[in-house]
Amino acid sequence: MPTALVTGASRGLGHALALALAPTHHVIAVGRTVGGLEELDDRIQALGGQATLAPMDITVPEAMRQLARSIYDRWGTLDLWVHTAIHAGPLAPAGHLAAKDLDRSIAINFRATADLIGVLTPLIGEAGHAVFFDDPRGGEKFFGHYGPTKAAQIALARSWAVEGERIGPRVSILQPRPMATALRGRFFPGEDRSLLATPAQEAQRLLPLILG
Repeated sequence: MPTALVTGASRGLGHALALALAPTHHVIAVGRTVGGLEELDDRIQALGGQATLAPMDITVPEAMRQLARSIYDRWGTLDLWVHTAIHAGPLAPAGHLAAKDLDRSIAINFRATADLIGVLTPLIGEAGHAVFFDDPRGGEKFFGHYGPTKAAQIALARSWAVEGERIGPRVSILQPRPMATALRGRFFPGEDRSLLATPAQEAQRLLPLILG
């Protein structure tokens, strides 16, 4: 069975995509919320699938190297990487960004992505597929923590995609529709969430693009 690593699998779109991939892949689920990962594992097992839970912080390089080594030792390769892990720093004017939130945004949204690309490239190889999800908030008012660091993540993914056009891996950058997630709730607390897609609905819509 092919392998699928989902970073950010304990909640939101990552959780829904891990569940959607379970019928066709052995899911390696990475997240910091143990309860969310355990719930995911229960649901995958109920579908007859298999998952390996990895409750880890992606900002710890040593942990990510150990994860890559464990994947190599068990499977030898990685067929799919779906990267949904993200940090949503609080909304604030550009002149009042909190240092700890900015540092955390840089660490998760950009630096960890760069480190993961480095350790996972040998596993994904020429035939694998890496998937990222754009959310273009750069330049919008009060998005100084999230917008620039998310844009940096996607810019890095685009560079990787161009670099691998001939030699692989294939890198896709997808655009989810607005979803009723905790992340969006922090940005738009008064929004009518009944008008938004659920993560499960978006996972089903995006799945053909991920598997195609």
